[in-house]
Amino acid sequence: MTVVNKRKTPFQESELTVIGGKSGLFPTSPKTPIFNTPISIRENALSVFKDKKPMFAVTTNDFTNINIPQFNNHLARGRDADDVFGIHWTFVPEVGGSISHGGNPKFEDANDWKDAITMPNVDEWDWAGDVETVGIPDTRFALNTTFVNGFGFERLISLMDFMNAAIAVADEDQYDAMYDLVGQLYDVGIACCKKIFELYPFIDGITFHDDWGSQKAPFFSDEVARTIFLPHMKRFCDFIHANGRYTEIHSCGHTESRVDVFIEAGIDTWQMQILNDFDMLYKTVGDKMVIQIPVDELPFDFTDDEQARAGARYYVDHYCLPGKPSIVSGRGACQSMAFMKELYEYSRKHYLAQD
Repeated sequence: MTVVNKRKTPFQESELTVIGGKSGLFPTSPKTPIFNTPISIRENALSVFKDKKPMFAVTTNDFTNINIPQFNNHLARGRDADDVFGIHWTFVPEVGGSISHGGNPKFEDANDWKDAITMPNVDEWDWAGDVETVGIPDTRFALNTTFVNGFGFERLISLMDFMNAAIAVADEDQYDAMYDLVGQLYDVGIACCKKIFELYPFIDGITFHDDWGSQKAPFFSDEVARTIFLPHMKRFCDFIHANGRYTEIHSCGHTESRVDVFIEAGIDTWQMQILNDFDMLYKTVGDKMVIQIPVDELPFDFTDDEQARAGARYYVDHYCLPGKPSIVSGRGACQSMAFMKELYEYSRKHYLAQD
């Protein structure tokens, strides 16, 4: 029996046939086209992590986030309510997320945390009760779930207030307690992953939040990142990898100087803000981490078809080098049919030539 390797099949014009559309992040976003691809969008998207050999360019719209109610209800809050630690969150419809309010920290010094909060036993949550609500998603796309607010510094902000958390990462007398606290928070994260992988085998990856910086610089030193956060983040990522999934961090702030910590932790890709030098990051660490390229920042007018096509070719030529695949991030560009068609065809031929 002859097995056909679809990845090596020559490009056919029929692949540009639009067979459907996928909604964007927001309900008002135009749908991006689904082409008649030889392999599934999911298989192609996951290949950037598995063997670094996609068949065509990957975009952030090739991934679908699956909301798991038990995590959101207990730790992320999608409405006005208290989380499992007793922190009140207010939902802000304009941004589609919740915010905690400062002024009433659970503890001000990390050395006091064990007297102030108790780690939850996630096995007591009704995970199985969510299964019918979540349903069976569209498995043509790569599927992930997101741990909003995470288990590191961002979670500490909600527990301690920002000022106290900032002091804690600068006060060596609090380091041991901080290390222990962050470790137990990540233990909660690993326990959540165990339940999710058991009940939702179709989940391909875990995205977790942890903002590490301001508009100009990281909140804490490289030493603090490595001493307090890295060991536990690595345990978390190692567990996810051992279960055959990829890891993604959503981390805001100007923190390009901490990318080596992310890589050592085992993070596969980073949702970064555009104030980081994505071009430099691609050139220096694009073989170690899949860099998400904000194509809307490239010098092209994506509302003009000719420029949109030129922008697609520029992206592929500069950010799809052998062994260094990247992911297109750009709501504006991805709303251009001219860009999407050129991106697909040009990248398809480009990757084929690399084999």
